[in-house]
Amino acid sequence: MSNLTEEIKTYEEKRHELERDHFGKWVIIHDKEIVDFYESFQDAATEAVDQFGAGPYLIREIGAGPVTLPASVLYNPVASHA
Repeated sequence: MSNLTEEIKTYEEKRHELERDHFGKWVIIHDKEIVDFYESFQDAATEAVDQFGAGPYLIREIGAGPVTLPASVLYNPVASHA
């Protein structure tokens, strides 16, 4: 897993603005840039995987405390087939 230090730093630098304007939404940060905002983790994760594959990217719920996951955790959505 690649280092997400820069994405976390970007979130922290913009935290006040993000919490003021998008509290409760999910944000994707990739390559030190805010990609977009989403209503759910599932929506954000699906978009992140579609755009960036395995990453690295940060998905965080705006206003929620930080979550620490083990390095072995990797989000792998199951594609639905109609």
